[in-house]
Amino acid sequence: MNKTIAVLAGDGIGPEVIQEAVKVLKTIENVFGHTFTYKNGHIGGTAIDKHDNPLPKETIEVLKQSDAVLLGAVGGPKWDNVPVASGPDQGVLRLRKTLGVFANLRPIKTYSSLSHLSVLKQEVVDGTDILIMRELTGGIYFGHPRGRRDNGNSAIDTSEYSIEEITRIADMAFKFALNRRKKVTSVDKANALETSRLWRETVVKIGKKYPTIELEHLYVDNAAMQIIKNPRRFDVILTDNMFGDILSDEAAVLSASIGLLPSASIGNNHPYLYEPIHGSAPKHAGKNEANPIGTILSATLMLRHSFDMEEEAIAIESAVEKAIEAGHRTYDIATSTKIVTTSKMGDIIAENIKRD
Repeated sequence: MNKTIAVLAGDGIGPEVIQEAVKVLKTIENVFGHTFTYKNGHIGGTAIDKHDNPLPKETIEVLKQSDAVLLGAVGGPKWDNVPVASGPDQGVLRLRKTLGVFANLRPIKTYSSLSHLSVLKQEVVDGTDILIMRELTGGIYFGHPRGRRDNGNSAIDTSEYSIEEITRIADMAFKFALNRRKKVTSVDKANALETSRLWRETVVKIGKKYPTIELEHLYVDNAAMQIIKNPRRFDVILTDNMFGDILSDEAAVLSASIGLLPSASIGNNHPYLYEPIHGSAPKHAGKNEANPIGTILSATLMLRHSFDMEEEAIAIESAVEKAIEAGHRTYDIATSTKIVTTSKMGDIIAENIKRD
């Protein structure tokens, strides 16, 4: 199968972890007989330096020629003085808008051989398997007026949601739950926010189309507590843009490292976007010490959701688990002297890939 992948390495450790994901994808090509074409583009701080734009037209042209997008990470202190409205993070926000992706999937799973490294007790996190579905195109990050200051004495950001925006991600969440443990937890702040009231009303209506799925509602503050207290109670968490941004990063601490966790941003039309949930970690850039597993597993999600390559996706997941169980550790999950570099971890995972 021939597929074209837009590779946006970004800033900081982005290029290093992207390189390892591409290495693993090239192994998939060899083992399974596929052909992937990789087209590079700039985004974030690097794009600002080269094009004075966090998402330049040259990158948009690359997107138009691609079947999926693999993104590293953006930002860093170098661009702290760039106005928010044109900073590195705007590149990612504009990227999501350009692609029309509206649902961010963040799977949170714990590995039995690493659960003792969690900041929580091992018996609390063991067996955690959560899919957080965050709405991406509405809410406070995109409402109008946004990012406005009045005479320097006050600031305004507006949260907006339409029934259509809520309906499409709610419907997707219930469909994903059908193939999991058949439970959706919708998270809102309906006791205080009108957008959350609309959110809850709409989710209830959509839920009636899926009678086999259990639906529960939690206020966001309670959900934040329950994720730490009893993460195994959750299956699919459905929530809005800002709450999802916060809760998914909170849930990341359930695993041994944020460097292990992937994400996918999907919509009704391809290409979809795949990226690790970690940031650009500039203090680790260029040291060959970052954990590439989150990016490699993001490529796994790409194979599964964009290319319908389930066998290939499972092969990578098995290769990652085998590497972890064998004791190979990047610095962020290391408890012994068996520490490997970013590139070595990529080598090990690539070597572990086999076709059953």
